[in-house]
Amino acid sequence: MNYGIIAAGKGERLSSEGISLPKPLVAPAGEPLIRRLIRIMSMPGGEAAMTRLGVIVREPEIAGSVREACASLGIDAPLDLTVKATADSMLSFAEVTGRFKGDFIVTTVDTVFEQSEMIRLAEAFAARTDADGYMGVSEYADDEKPLWVSTDADGYITAFTDRRRDDSRYVSAGVYCLPPTALECLTQCRAAGITRMRHFQRALLDKGLRLRAWPMGKVVDVDHAADIDAARQIIESDNDHHQHGRD
Repeated sequence: MNYGIIAAGKGERLSSEGISLPKPLVAPAGEPLIRRLIRIMSMPGGEAAMTRLGVIVREPEIAGSVREACASLGIDAPLDLTVKATADSMLSFAEVTGRFKGDFIVTTVDTVFEQSEMIRLAEAFAARTDADGYMGVSEYADDEKPLWVSTDADGYITAFTDRRRDDSRYVSAGVYCLPPTALECLTQCRAAGITRMRHFQRALLDKGLRLRAWPMGKVVDVDHAADIDAARQIIESDNDHHQHGRD
């Protein structure tokens, strides 16, 4: 499985609220966000095991942290590391997935969830027979401008909307599990001047891809200083759960 991390945002809101570290290096519970995400992505097994890792960052400092994390975690999958400031999220997505062959899972560095949720999602996606792709979703809407996800009775996504509808039970968690055909749609979107990820997701539906919503429990995007504490609570609860599971 190919895995990708988008960590090219400026983190302006965190900076304006007194957080001096670049967002990928913020450590809500002692482990930098980017290292935690790389570690979690290395955990699934079988067909979901990591075969390639693509990462895009803005600063060389963060690139060094990515290399150190991969080395300390013993990750031997090829690393495609891009240091680049991109104008939009979809361009970052294109950079991360540029060398992927086959299925892939991509998320942003500021997305915090329980590690078991990602493992279950990755392994289910790798073994799927019921859909073209899975999209991580959450019932917890903490984003300033959430992307609402409408589903049918069987959990298939029928629409991505800016406003909540009667059939919008979830919001996007920003975890994209997609087949290689999605990259053809990405190329077409870029050629048409589309730059936002939510428009790309709508285009996937327009192209006829069957996308299933995959609930991931509580998910927090670390955009503001207050989000760091919310992320810490998820991580510490997750750590306690796994620690007690080993006892």
